[in-house]
Amino acid sequence: MQRVKLDRIDRQILSDLQSNGRMTNVDLAERAGISAPPCLRRVRALEQAGYIKGYHAQLDPATLGYTVTVFAHVGLNSQAEADLSAFEALVKEWPEVRECHMLAGETDFLLKIVAKDWDAYQKFVTERLTAAPKVANVKSSMTIRSAKHLPGVPIAVDGDKPAQPPLTVPAE
Repeated sequence: MQRVKLDRIDRQILSDLQSNGRMTNVDLAERAGISAPPCLRRVRALEQAGYIKGYHAQLDPATLGYTVTVFAHVGLNSQAEADLSAFEALVKEWPEVRECHMLAGETDFLLKIVAKDWDAYQKFVTERLTAAPKVANVKSSMTIRSAKHLPGVPIAVDGDKPAQPPLTVPAE
């Protein structure tokens, strides 16, 4: 995977796509200050270089019936690489686990888990998570609400200040 050196235009493209992955190439090009064909070439080069890993829709969990989000701190009774990797492979098979992060410190893994309700989460924990090989303990923290959820990373388009997402003005 060949890395391209990012200039201001590339950073603007990345910033805009990160905040609105459905932005048309024409709109993207206009915001970057270039015409559509070179903009599309830049997007393809950024994809090939690995800066853009994919595109997705942000779904509303509650509308789809997932009313509980829990962060589970998981401790294993072995930190051997084979056991850590085996746990990560197992977690990838569980659709309820939306994120898995290996941590340094008291906890080995932090999992973000969604469930239809608290009973469904408890069933998942007792039948799968704590029953998994090498799992020593699980500490759960249920979310009450989320105040901020931004995908990706801050991208500085000009200087050191990250770009602001495009403003959405409500129709009157």
